[in-house]
Amino acid sequence: MANYSEIFKDVLRQESEAIARAITKVDGVSVDSVVPLLEDLKRNGGCLVFCGVGKSGFVARKLASTFSSLGLGSFFLHPVEALHGDLGRVRKQDVVVLLSKSGTTEEVLKLLPYLPMGSQRLIGMLGNTSSPIAEKCDIVFDCSVEKEACLNDQAPTTSSTVAMAVGDGLAVIFEKLVGLSKEGFAIYHPGGRLGKTLRLKVDSLMIKKEDCAMVGKDASLQDALMVMTKHPVSLCAVVDESEKLLGIIVEGDVRRALLENEKGLMCKVSEIMNKTPAKIHSKDLASVALEMMEKRKGGWNVLPVLEEDGTFVGVIRHHELFKEF
Repeated sequence: MANYSEIFKDVLRQESEAIARAITKVDGVSVDSVVPLLEDLKRNGGCLVFCGVGKSGFVARKLASTFSSLGLGSFFLHPVEALHGDLGRVRKQDVVVLLSKSGTTEEVLKLLPYLPMGSQRLIGMLGNTSSPIAEKCDIVFDCSVEKEACLNDQAPTTSSTVAMAVGDGLAVIFEKLVGLSKEGFAIYHPGGRLGKTLRLKVDSLMIKKEDCAMVGKDASLQDALMVMTKHPVSLCAVVDESEKLLGIIVEGDVRRALLENEKGLMCKVSEIMNKTPAKIHSKDLASVALEMMEKRKGGWNVLPVLEEDGTFVGVIRHHELFKEF
């Protein structure tokens, strides 16, 4: 009976070993030659065009998507469609990356004479560095493999993995070249959890001060309770004449005051407020507010939101953050 678990693990082993061998074949000259091309594309608004057929085409699509996500204009060009009109998308200032395991892909070879740029702007990611396609490229990356992980040594498995990894290496070079930060990365990923984590600010989710409980330092606990009842946002902000935050009152403070303060409802909020509460700034990332709330032992359900100068502008609650993340 076949040991499917071992077959599965052997595929992973073969593919990881193929990537390890690819490391030994990295040509530093080729890598160094790519850098000025990437710089030129970024500076002059050119595109990085990936071209391939079959499984190489799917790898090309993925790599074009990766570069686009890093901020470099990039797209997939099918060589057959290019010969029937899509070649109009390609310009002289672009760079074309050709993917082929054999290096003899007929559809790619037919396209080469019609590309508007010279060989100095052609990059080959090839399984055969002595092939006809390789001869047309000034820069060639060796993506050859000893065999496919496929049992019949036919289906692109190991070869597509290596090509993908080599392309990812180029992508990370570009990322380093332009000094892309997490915030910069988020510009191209506005949707989903990733975009929210890196772009969504506290002021987009906070309850604005107009809808919050807010009193002056000379107000009584009774005054605060009336405002908290009208605006049930889990805290009452105590502010000065300029609306700078002096402290906050939460339900626990109210209970303690009623039990321990002889003045009861007539005590001043300045006597019972928390003068050093945790707080967040309006332009901080919402993900930072969520982390603050959840890292504290026992957690926080709400935080006062301030401008940089300490002005109270609203509250952010765990409930709203939880819905977003």
